[in-house]
Amino acid sequence: MSKFDFAPMPDNEGFFGNYGGQIIPPELKQVMDEIDRAYEEIRQTEEFQNELMQLFQDYVGRPSPIYHAKRLSDKLGGAQIYLKREDLNHTGAHKINHCLGEALLAKFMGKTKVIAETGAGQHGVALATACALVGIPCEIHMGQVDIEKEHPNVTKMKILGCKLVPVTRGTATLKDAVDSAFEEYLKDPVNYIYAIGSVVGPHPFPKMVRDFQSIIGREARQQFQDKHNTLPDYITACVGGGSNAMGLFTAFLEDDSVNIVGIEPSGKGLETSEHSATLTLGKPGEIHGMKCYVLETEDGEPMPVHSIASGLDYPGVGPQHSYLKDLGRVEYQSVTDEECLNAFMTLSQVEGIIPALESSHAVAWAMRAAQEMDKDTTILVNLSGRGDKDADYVADKLDL
Repeated sequence: MSKFDFAPMPDNEGFFGNYGGQIIPPELKQVMDEIDRAYEEIRQTEEFQNELMQLFQDYVGRPSPIYHAKRLSDKLGGAQIYLKREDLNHTGAHKINHCLGEALLAKFMGKTKVIAETGAGQHGVALATACALVGIPCEIHMGQVDIEKEHPNVTKMKILGCKLVPVTRGTATLKDAVDSAFEEYLKDPVNYIYAIGSVVGPHPFPKMVRDFQSIIGREARQQFQDKHNTLPDYITACVGGGSNAMGLFTAFLEDDSVNIVGIEPSGKGLETSEHSATLTLGKPGEIHGMKCYVLETEDGEPMPVHSIASGLDYPGVGPQHSYLKDLGRVEYQSVTDEECLNAFMTLSQVEGIIPALESSHAVAWAMRAAQEMDKDTTILVNLSGRGDKDADYVADKLDL
């Protein structure tokens, strides 16, 4: 029995404590409720569960392994660092886990088009892949800044047959891509489905994406116990919207012996305005159809945010993360761009694993924390994606 008294996650109205819900027009509420009903219906069927599990196994390559980063651990001289290798999934990240689920749901509901936003491009590639697999047209909105930064993923999306819509408004990054995609979705919400790329947005998406991603934690918990006859002392993952983190954390929430740490981007420093540390410096507010922690300007508008990792520069965060912060079950810390780059290069050169810049935030925290711990302590990092997409950008930035 956990010492934490969890409220329903979520309740019938889609709230995790005080966060979540459906802050949307009444006509859109009907559509979202229909998606929720369809999801609850399909997820109970043996046919859907079998199809999804078969795709996880034969298409994605699950279960993803846990790897002991022994050389990295030895170099740091402290805790033992383990990596949950989501970077080895088909399409190179954790995003394929929920994209397959969303594409199958869209097919079940008879939708004619799947619409989504993407930041780093991992969600876009994974959704384009899933839509190609089930035969549904796909449209991805992506900020112009991210298009230029994540060119390899842009090319993959086009090859996979999706329609890519460049977004040049505002900061031309993830928040603006979300706005643009949502506007397109509102043109015909009956026939289109908006496949949200994280545990954010109006109910039921924070629940739905979490459920599809929770395979990460279920696997990791069993794998670690099988190998070590115990659970890890710490688990950690990067947090932007928070899907990969929620995927890992969910299976361990009631294990009081496991310390859970989410890592946000502090960008160029928490003392500057160029960060995306929503849970660290934000406050409860509303964004994109949900209540959650938000980084806001004095006028109450979402703040322009920054991270070297395109998938983390979002001024909101998943409502369940907001609830778990208030409850004290998860501790949220942050990592700078500089620390992220150092972790990216260190893991690459010490272990031969090139991580995504998003995942490098969690690696950076593990490297920092491990040095203060003894050698019997274990840290499990969700290595949520691989760094192919970031290699050219990092090479230019570091003049390699």
